[in-house]
Amino acid sequence: MSVRFPGRGPTCIILTQVRDQKGMERQKAILVIGGGLAGSEAAWQAARAGLRVALCEMRPVRPTPAHKTDRLAELVCSNSLKSNELASAAGLLKEELRRAGSLLIQIADRAAVPAGQALAVDREQFAAGVTAALEAHPLIRIRREEVRALPRDTVVIVASGPLTSDALSADLAQLAGAEHLYFYDAISPIVDAETLDYSKIFRASRYGKDGRPDSGGDYLNCPLTREEYNSFVEAVLAAEEVERHEYEDARYFEACLPLEELARRGRDTLRFGPMKPVGLVDPRPEASGGRRPYAAVQLRQEDARASSYNLVGLQNHLRFTEQKRILRMIPGLEKAEFLRYGQIHRNTYLNAPALLAPSLALRAHPDVFVAGQLCGTEGYVEAIATGFLAGTQAARLARGEEPAAPPRETALGSLVHYITRASPRGYQPANIAFDLLPPLPEEESQRLRGKKDRRAAQCRRALAALEGWLKECLPAPVPAG
Repeated sequence: MSVRFPGRGPTCIILTQVRDQKGMERQKAILVIGGGLAGSEAAWQAARAGLRVALCEMRPVRPTPAHKTDRLAELVCSNSLKSNELASAAGLLKEELRRAGSLLIQIADRAAVPAGQALAVDREQFAAGVTAALEAHPLIRIRREEVRALPRDTVVIVASGPLTSDALSADLAQLAGAEHLYFYDAISPIVDAETLDYSKIFRASRYGKDGRPDSGGDYLNCPLTREEYNSFVEAVLAAEEVERHEYEDARYFEACLPLEELARRGRDTLRFGPMKPVGLVDPRPEASGGRRPYAAVQLRQEDARASSYNLVGLQNHLRFTEQKRILRMIPGLEKAEFLRYGQIHRNTYLNAPALLAPSLALRAHPDVFVAGQLCGTEGYVEAIATGFLAGTQAARLARGEEPAAPPRETALGSLVHYITRASPRGYQPANIAFDLLPPLPEEESQRLRGKKDRRAAQCRRALAALEGWLKECLPAPVPAG
């Protein structure tokens, strides 16, 4: 039967599933709010389990300050999903998602562009692939409208992201019984590849770790001398920033600090941070080939055509005119044309440890699930992971089954453990990291020689635990047709 959800404004009409007195099963659906990374993955997983899904995305009816298109799963910051190496925490989390059947990781692998050991994607191909897959699924209905209030009579996954509208934020805060927290996130500039001066740039990846051994290096590197670096830092410190509103209290995420904030923390902070030259060798004879530069800015390929590059780690909140002037001080960028300037936008998230159960549902309202940055994670893969978990757990609830959180030994389980078990006081969003995983037993740890071997053992343990959980707790996928 058709049900209109009550709310204060535009609503979604979806099909819900009920059982009549004779126990006959009718159609059932889950409402997913938000078509970003988490919402797209959640919708796919719920449909994969055989449930009908209404996916509500407010773009293009209501645009956001960060998005440029109306496509699902649009990447608004970097195009990198971080390391693909299994020996890294990010690599482990991606491998777990691959084995679990994540749609977005599968599409990311297909849309990959050269980025050394990282998984970076052509953002247009990636978003187009996700949008096409969800539009084609017979159990998913995509509605382009804003949800201003949560329905109280159906299973809901809230994945509206860091730019959740004011109306929905207020309704969610009222339902959760707690005020939202927030921080500001910065995005890096993107330059037109045709406007770079390649005579001043060399190609290399740190320590020669390339995704393609014969490529010569997956990154473009702009080397700076001591004098050039000092002049750049002075210019950043003196630059004019975009004014904030009086109500804005800038609490940045520590792993994504803007350029000017890093510069304020010390003259060498940038040189030991995003502009570090460690692991880079300038092979050009005119640069005394084989020497490491004093500092370096890395450029990462943005698309499959290599028509644009991202200035890695140079996110900022400077005025556009200032960015153009200062970033052109970097060797090789003197005549660069910017396709996107650095920006800062507000990221909204819940105090997850105070509110969420291990299923990622609100403890006080177990039929309302939260996924993505809204539940207190940071990073693309983490958003996909929480979308995967919310989608699978919501499907279990809709089928009348008990929640089944992933094992603590896995990266998925450790991420959930942090979200739901960290101290609510001063809670900060987190990326997946090995220190979130449980340590190895002391006896086993002592037998292993170093950190690399211990991490490899943690990965083996995680993947073994994941396989058992997948067999026991996830149903066989329902054919899309």
